[in-house]
Amino acid sequence: MSISPSFAINHMATPSLDYADFIALADRLDCSGVEFRNDFSGVELFDGEPAANVKAAVAEKGLRILALSEVKRFNDWSDAKRDEARRMIETAVECGAEALALVPVNDADFLSDSEARARALRNALEELAPLLSEAGLIGFVEPLGFEISSVRTKREAVNAIMDVGVQDRFQLVHDTFHHFIAGETEFFPKITGIVHISGVVDPTVQPNEMRDGHRALVDAADRLGNVVQIGTLYRDGYRGCVSFEPFAKSIHKLSDPYAALMQSMDFIRTNLKTQET
Repeated sequence: MSISPSFAINHMATPSLDYADFIALADRLDCSGVEFRNDFSGVELFDGEPAANVKAAVAEKGLRILALSEVKRFNDWSDAKRDEARRMIETAVECGAEALALVPVNDADFLSDSEARARALRNALEELAPLLSEAGLIGFVEPLGFEISSVRTKREAVNAIMDVGVQDRFQLVHDTFHHFIAGETEFFPKITGIVHISGVVDPTVQPNEMRDGHRALVDAADRLGNVVQIGTLYRDGYRGCVSFEPFAKSIHKLSDPYAALMQSMDFIRTNLKTQET
């Protein structure tokens, strides 16, 4: 089959750009959509611009806000976490986002018992489901492949979603970096809502030593097998977007992010063609 991925960019790819320049870059790259974040130090979400204005600016370019990131430590549920989630849901609705990113606790000291972690995840999903349903949003659950993560694999997330019976309200984030460092082999294209891509090109770092700071763009030196992962997902039925999410400071400092991102897109497209059958 012929694979033509729909690309998007996460604001983490260019955190120094204000929201308007970020939207303009996505438009120039002919992206399908964008993802905004609330976790840039010292920077307000949307640079303080009203969410409704951001919605209009994105729509004017024919783009979509695929997701708003993020509710951190979502599986450490409490009254305070419910209030935080509600505020983010309200903002997501105001800006026209289609989904809300949910990131689990990444701390080895959080509920060291695996059964307690499983119960905490299921409880959070049960609590979030009606809030998301009322707002017409999807929750994107993003397993983190680090050894200390409380939800390390997509299998854990899928089992919880199915057990609680909330598959109409939650989907997975397939992150190529986290898929690799967790040693995952399973793909869940039918329950995947978005794919995050980044490449590790440092030849010296070991998989168990890989951290967000190693995450660059995808090119010929990529060690994560991004092209194979993307190809597998699309061949098995995934039809969503592939969103660039590099964390490396070297990428954030690029003087011409457009050229670098376009080069990576072209690399991926070209090499996906070699997988076609």
